[in-house]
Amino acid sequence: MIAQSIFLGMIGGPQVVIIVVVILLLFGGKKIPELMRGLGSGIKEFKDASKEDVKEEDSKK
Repeated sequence: MIAQSIFLGMIGGPQVVIIVVVILLLFGGKKIPELMRGLGSGIKEFKDASKEDVKEEDSKK
């Protein structure tokens, strides 16, 4: 818990810029929108699946 708060406290503006530049260099500008779409659809599917699990639990009671 302490290590996590120390790590999060050390990330600032310059570090975020460096991370973004590294991601751009690794994947290129054309691949990033495709990766973000995939990430967004994955998050949406996860949320939908978690909602279905809650509905199934409620119907079992």
